[in-house]
Parts: sequence; C-alpha cells; structure tokens
Amino acid sequence: MRFILLFVFALIVGVAAAQQGTIKGTLFQKDVSTPFAGIIVYLDGTNKSSISNAAGDFEFNNLDNGEYQLYIANPGYKKVRISVQVNAAASAKLEIILEENVTDLPAVVVSHVTLTGGSSGIKKLPGSAYYLSPKELQKFAHTDINRVLRGIPGVNLQEEDGYGLRPNIGMRGSGVERSNKITIMEDGVLMAPAPYAAPAAYYFPTIGRMQAVEVLKGSSQIKYGPYTTGGAINFISTQIPREFSGRVGLSGGSFGGRNINLFVGNSHERVGYSIESFNYSSDGFKEIDGGGKTGFNKQDIVAKVRFNTKKGAKIYQSLSFKFGQATETSHETYLGLTLDDFKQNAYRRYAGSQVDLMETKQTQLAATYLIQPTKFMSVTTTVYRNEFSRNWYKLDGVADSTGTKHSISKVLSSPNSVLDAYAVVAGQSSKNANALYVKGNNRNYSATGVQTVVGLDFKTGAITHDIDLGFRYHQDDMDRFQYEDQYRMTNGRMLMTKAGEAGRESNRYAIAIAAASYIQYTLKYKNWVLVPGLRHENIFIKELDFGKNDPSRKGSQVVTKDNQTSTFIPGVSLDYAINQHWYTFAGVHKGFAPAGTTAGSNPEESINYELGFKHFSKGLNAQFVVFYNDYKNLLGADLAAGGGTGSGDLFNGGKAQSQGIEFLIQYDALSRFKSKFNLPITVSYTYTDAFFKSSFNSTFEDWGNVESGDKLPYLAQHQLAINGSLEHARYGLNVSSKYNSEMRGVAGNGAIAEADLIPSYFILDASIYYNIQRNVSLTASVNNILNETYLVAVRPAGLRPGLPRVFQLGLRATF
Repeated sequence: MRFILLFVFALIVGVAAAQQGTIKGTLFQKDVSTPFAGIIVYLDGTNKSSISNAAGDFEFNNLDNGEYQLYIANPGYKKVRISVQVNAAASAKLEIILEENVTDLPAVVVSHVTLTGGSSGIKKLPGSAYYLSPKELQKFAHTDINRVLRGIPGVNLQEEDGYGLRPNIGMRGSGVERSNKITIMEDGVLMAPAPYAAPAAYYFPTIGRMQAVEVLKGSSQIKYGPYTTGGAINFISTQIPREFSGRVGLSGGSFGGRNINLFVGNSHERVGYSIESFNYSSDGFKEIDGGGKTGFNKQDIVAKVRFNTKKGAKIYQSLSFKFGQATETSHETYLGLTLDDFKQNAYRRYAGSQVDLMETKQTQLAATYLIQPTKFMSVTTTVYRNEFSRNWYKLDGVADSTGTKHSISKVLSSPNSVLDAYAVVAGQSSKNANALYVKGNNRNYSATGVQTVVGLDFKTGAITHDIDLGFRYHQDDMDRFQYEDQYRMTNGRMLMTKAGEAGRESNRYAIAIAAASYIQYTLKYKNWVLVPGLRHENIFIKELDFGKNDPSRKGSQVVTKDNQTSTFIPGVSLDYAINQHWYTFAGVHKGFAPAGTTAGSNPEESINYELGFKHFSKGLNAQFVVFYNDYKNLLGADLAAGGGTGSGDLFNGGKAQSQGIEFLIQYDALSRFKSKFNLPITVSYTYTDAFFKSSFNSTFEDWGNVESGDKLPYLAQHQLAINGSLEHARYGLNVSSKYNSEMRGVAGNGAIAEADLIPSYFILDASIYYNIQRNVSLTASVNNILNETYLVAVRPAGLRPGLPRVFQLGLRATF
C-alpha cells in the first residue's frame, strides 16, 4: 500500500512539473552590446525576482503555463515591460536591450554634452575617465562627496567638517584647497560661485540629488576649462523621466542625522517635467565647551520643464528650463584644537566657536535649446545664471591680556606662547572687554553666461568623424563686504561688546569676463582612435579694493588692479584597440589655470602626459594609467581655509612636478559560477609623488619657505580603496574601505614634524538593503564601522577630526 501511495504522489508531481515552464533571458547595454550584470528583473503578479549575472543572464523556473509580464527598472535606464508566454513544452528565451538615460536629450546628442556619454559611452572614450552610475550612487546614498569620490583613482581629497559641506578636491597632485584647481559643473554648466574671479568653491552641488557623476582627466578635459591641469567633474542631476515616476527616500540615525528626498516627473509627447527636493541635516558630532549647536541643515530643490517636437519630427527641437535653489545653515567653524587637546578629545570644540555660523543661498537658472537640423548635426545652446550669497560668521582673532591681537592659527599652533589668549578661546573669562574678534565674511557672487556646442557625426568610407565645436561667453563677479564684531568671554559665554560696521573689513569687488572656444576632433579608423583638440581662453579680470575706511564705496581710496590673459590650450590622445577586450592609450595636453590680479602673478601652466591601458570582458574591467605633470608655474592661493589671510590673492609657486600611477580593477568573483548572487569587487589604487622644483619664500601657510625638492602638502602618496557587494534579487550587502597614507600639512621633505603630520588612516563603511517588494526597500548603513578617530586637517587653525561611527536606517520607495 505504501508503495502505491508513493507511486501516485510521484506521478502527480511529475505531471505538475510537466505543466511548468521557464523564462530565460540575457540583458545587454544598447550601443555596446555587452552583458549587463546586477540588474533585478521582476515577474509581475508574483513574488519572484531574479538578478542578472556577469554574463547578463537571468532565469525564472517552475512557472505555470500562461502569460507573464517582465518588469525592469534599473536606475538611469529606460524602464522595460515585456509580455512573455510560458509553455511547458519549451523555455522562453529572451534578449533584452537596456537603453541608458544619461540625459533627457536624444541619444545622438549625449556624447557632445556630457563628459563620458554614460556607462556605454565611457567604454569608447579614449583616455582616463570614470562614470559613477545611479546604481553605484544608490548603494550607500552618501551625502558626502568625499565618500563618493574616494574610490576613483587619481582623485585627491582632504576632508574638513566630516560631512563634505565644503570639500577640498584635487586631481593628480593639482592641489585640493577649496577645489579651486579643477573644473566643477552640473549638467555641463560651471558651478563654482565665480569660476574665474574667485574659484574657491564655497558652494558645491548636492550629491544626494544627483543621478550620476562623471570624472574626466587627461587630454579630453580641454573641452571643459578653464582649469585643465587636474581634471573636470560633472554632476548629472536627476533627469526628466520618460514616463510618470517618482521616489521617496527617508533616513535617519546617529547625531540626529536626517535625509529626505522627494522626486516626481513625467513626459508626454511634447512636454516633460520634474521636481526634486533634497533635505539633509544633523545635530553634529562635536560638543562645544559649555554647550551650543554644531550641526547643519541644507535644503535643495530643483524643478525642470521641457518642451519638444514629436520624436519623429523632421527637425527635432527642444527647449528646457531648470530652476534650483539651495540654502544652508551650518554651525561650522575654522577653529580646531591644539595637538594636546586633540589627543584627549578629538570631538571637542572650544567655547570661542560658540557663535560661529555659516549661512548660504544658491540659485541657479538655465535654459537649454537643442536643434537637430540634420541626422549628423546637433546644436545645443545653454543660457545660465547662478547666484550665491554667503556669510560665514566665525572667530578670526583673539587678544591677550595686553590687548595684542593674535590669529587663531597662532593661538592653536603655539598655545604656550600666548597662554592667556588660549585660555579665553577655551572659555576662561577675558580680562579685556574686546578679547574675541568675530568676522562676518559676507560675500555675494554671480555667474552669467551662454555656451553653445555643435556636434557633427558622419562617416567617409571606413573612417568615422566626430567633431565638437564649442563657445562660451562668461561673466562672473565677487563682492566682499565684510565686518568684524568684538566679544568678551564671561563664564564661558561670549557677549558682544562692539558691533562692527559692514565694509570696515575686506571691502572689494572683482569681476571677470571670459570668452572661451574649443574644437575637438575624434577620428576612428579600424582599431585606431585619434583625438586632437584645441581650446582658447581670453580672460579679463579686474578688482576694485575700496579699503577699510570707505564702507560707502565713494572711491576716494580705491585701488584698481586688472589682468588680461589670452592663451591656446592644445591636447591630443591616441587609442588603439588591441582586440575586443584590450585597449591602450596615450595623451598629452597643456594644463592651465587663470592668473589673478596680484601684481606679478602668472597663469598656471604645465605639460601633462598619460599612458595607460583598459580591459573590458565578462565579469572583469580594468584600467592602468601612468601620469606625469610638468609645471612651468604652479599657482597658490591665499585662502582663509588654508590658514591664510583670506585675501584670495594668487601667487607664483614656480616649477613643480607631479607623477604617479593609477590602477582600477572591477571583478565579479562569482562570474564563473552559476549562482543567484553576484559578488562584484573593485580595487582602486593611486600613487602620487608631487614636489617643487623651485626654491622661494611664500606667505601661503601651507607652503611656507620652500626648497627645491619639497613635497606638496595635503597629498597622500598612497591611496587604496577596496569595495565589494554581495547582490541578490531580494537583498544585498555593500562594503567600502579607504586607506590613506600619511600627509604633511606644510610643504617639506624628510620626516614630518608631529605638529604638521596627518597620520595614515583606514576607514570602513557598510550598507545593506532588503527589497520588501518591487518598489519598496529597507536600507541600513554604518560609516566608520571601526569608530576610528582620525585626523583630517591641521589647517586653517588647529587639528580637525573625521566623522566618527554613524548609523542610519532608511526607507526607499519608487513608483
């Protein structure tokens, strides 16, 4: 009897299995026809999902006969819905092409208006370039740009406040101070408050609302001046979607951290729109002696609308408008700690910083017109206007018991020489009524311009021609109208004793007018790609210094300075495809940065070389680059952020040299196994050796008295980042690590003095996600898992720590 029952059961199971089928498929990227890994495919009407492996394959088994709907919604790509008929007699086999949505412009235009052309375009791009896709950004959903960029070879970073509010970014040894040696853009438009007149980036695009990030180095960057030595970064904001969709992101955690992201958009036949809001804030991880606020709140909103002809129109045209506004209130300071105090409690803040406050407002407007008069030609014109106002109200000086005023940098670097001044900063009651000098660093910036890019794409026989012609007319200005209040310290609290008059401190106005043009020609013949290019910059900068005794700006004592620069910036690169997997490339170009109005200052000039290779295959991507930058003249800037006076004046640093190695490998450790998991691992390494080849005396605190052979400051010789992800259709784990070797805070050679040493550090982050259903995910993350207490800066005044361990929980929903 038992045998009969087992036979009947086996027969029933066999019949049921015979009535079930399978869906198998492979995902490819459009235009490059390479497999697409790590993409989640959903089966509507069921709880089933599958993730594509390194070969792009996915599979659904044990499906009842009938019709099913496949749904794919990968961030940054056009959504895909496919109806599939399942028949037990045969498996359904599909090949699905995913179309990237780098911008909401037609695909033929993308390569002309972006740095890389997205995930598919970067594989065709000669030279050194990197594209951080929406999927990569979503893994950790970082709001700190330092953590986003730290895995890109050749990028130099110096943290400051732990949150990335005002990052310091350089490339290939260009210098990091306020990111003033790289070109920063959003959607192809310059984003520094005054890129020519005052390039120090006290405003930086909010990474939390970005769809993707492009980083370009090497000769191709000459399209994106004015700064062509290190490289260019372009932030691609969330694009108008092709159909009605949106998202809600909420997270919160340690130190009162809160992030709220809202987005909605849609496209119809002739019109599209989107609006996005991103708010992030924290109560801060430092504690002021006696209590006080150390956190921040930043609110960012961007709205877009696009009008266009029908897709099939003989001459396609579109007109897009973009409006954005970002505000920030942060209780941040330049006041760090003495070495002894840092060792005791790195997260302490002195009472002397209790009134420090940064308030900013940035507004951006842009209108972009696109026309495609022929299939091989496109013209994209953007008119833009950016405004930025800021007032960083912060402690600037301290008077000792004799009334002698000292800079906060001196007080913290040599506290024993000014003990009574240090005591006041630390909260001891002052003997003087006017002991603490708090400066209102009030500045207003604007940038206005129009830029046009003409793209030509055509073939003659076996040769493919891509030509980019660009022109930009740009005007920007900076208005400094600063003041200084005075305080006394009483029982640990600061009491104002004298209010300053606006214009009695720095009282200057600077304006820059620049006309830039370029041509870049990409010639492709068989396995060869040749890319010559030429840029021209014509820059006029003028400054009016009204002095501290003319707050009404009558001009009785005005000092006028100006500077005119006209230069050509050539570059060329050559790429050779050894086979379908291996590519080698070489490039050389002129590096350039505009001179200021300081008498005797010259433009920064260098000749930059790179040589490397790339590899693309199933489950494995790699890039290796050797670079060499030979400076004829390296420029320095007098910024308060670097411990200087804050004048912003540029000065010559003479000859210098920067050389190094960049290495990146991306490998899916499970690519050779049939698994429901993916295990992509990325290893990034940068070696940089940068030093002066001239001897000179500098008033720039980071340089000091320089001898030939001295190493540049704030530049880690070794940087290593290792990232890994364990991906499943329902859940995943991401781990990110970064090692920085020691850095020196002041130019020099040999052993680093303890007061100038920024020791090496290793930071480990992790995040996890769980897809509750197709459109809803739970997330959790922890930054600095090991709770490492590490030093990130010894400037502008005292020592400053990096972010301690931070936990966050979140919810992400899309529709």
